[in-house]
Amino acid sequence: MATLKNTTISDTGFLLLPVGTTAQRPGSPTTGMVRWNTSTAAAEIWTGSSWVNVTSNDYLIEYLVVAGGGGGGAHVGGGGGAGGLRTGSVSVTPATAYTVTVGGGGSSSAAPARGGVGGNSALGPGVTTSGGGGGGNWAGDGVSTGISGGSGGGSGGTQPSGPSTGGSGTPGQGFAGGDVGPRVSAEDNSSGAGGGGAGAVGGSRSPGSSNARVDGGAGLASSILGTSYSFAGGGGSGTYNVVPGGYGGSGGGGGGASFASSAGLGGTSGLNPGTNGGTGSGSNGGAGGTNTGSGGGGGAGGAGGGGAGGSGIVIVRYLGSQRGTGGTVTSSGGYTIHRFNSSGTFTA
Repeated sequence: MATLKNTTISDTGFLLLPVGTTAQRPGSPTTGMVRWNTSTAAAEIWTGSSWVNVTSNDYLIEYLVVAGGGGGGAHVGGGGGAGGLRTGSVSVTPATAYTVTVGGGGSSSAAPARGGVGGNSALGPGVTTSGGGGGGNWAGDGVSTGISGGSGGGSGGTQPSGPSTGGSGTPGQGFAGGDVGPRVSAEDNSSGAGGGGAGAVGGSRSPGSSNARVDGGAGLASSILGTSYSFAGGGGSGTYNVVPGGYGGSGGGGGGASFASSAGLGGTSGLNPGTNGGTGSGSNGGAGGTNTGSGGGGGAGGAGGGGAGGSGIVIVRYLGSQRGTGGTVTSSGGYTIHRFNSSGTFTA
C-alpha cells in the first residue's frame, strides 16, 4: 500500500474511493479513512470513534397520518370522534427503517355504554396521532359525556338535571364533539350530538331545537394519493322520537340511527364511505369508513348500539422514482406513493 504526502491531483477526472457494504468496513480503521458505503449509498469517514457520512443522501417525504376513529355511543348516543389527523413533511435517511402503526377503529357500543376509543397511528418516532374519542350514552342509563381524543366524541342525550358536553379534540389533530343542552321538553331529549371531525366541531343540540338533525363534524381533504379524498369525519348522532338520525361528517363518518324517522347517511368523499344508520327502535348507528379514521354513528333509542369507528391510515409520498419500500406502492403526478392500510415498516 502506497503512502502519499502533500499530494495534489491535477486532473478533471475523478478520485475513485474504496467501495463496499457496511459489513465490509475495515476491522481496525484509522482516523481519516474514507470509503463509499453501498449499504447507505453515501461516502463515510472514520472519525476515530465512529463512521460518519461525509455527504447526505437524505430526502424529503410528505405524509398523512390518521388514527382510528371512535365508536358511537349507544341509546340516543353521540357520534364517535374522528381519529387525529396530521400532515407535513420530514427528511428521511436511506436504508433506515421507520415503523408504521395504523390504529384500529374504536369498538361499537351496546347500551348502556359509550363508544370505544380509536387506536393511535404513527410514522416512526416523530409523528403520532391520537385515536378518536367515543360518543356518549343517554344520561338516563349511562354516562352521557363524550370521550376526548384526536377529535372528541359527541355527548349522548340528556336529562332535565343539566347539560352534557362532548369530548375535547387534540390541538392540531381534530376538533371537539358537540354538546347537548338540558332537557326542557320531550323533543329536547331526542338526540345526542355529533362527533368532532378533523375539519370542524361536531354538531350540538340546544334546548328548544325541536326536530333538527345533528350531524358529525366534517373531515379534511387531502390529495396525497393523487386524487382528493377526505379523511377523519365525525359520526352522526343517534335519536329518539321523530328526530332524523345525524349525518356522518365528510370523509366517512358513520350515520346516526333514528327511532322513528329517517336514518342518518354515512359521510362520503372519503376512500370508503361511512355506513348509514338504522331506522326503528333499538337500531344501530353506522360504522365509520374503513381506513378513513372516521367516527361511528350513535345508536337510536330503545337500546340501539353505536357504530364502530373506522380504522386509520398512513400515507407517504416523495418526488421521483421509487426509493423506499413498504406498504402498497403506486405513482401519480411524478410522485411515488406508499399507502399503509395496516401496520408495517417504511424503509427509506
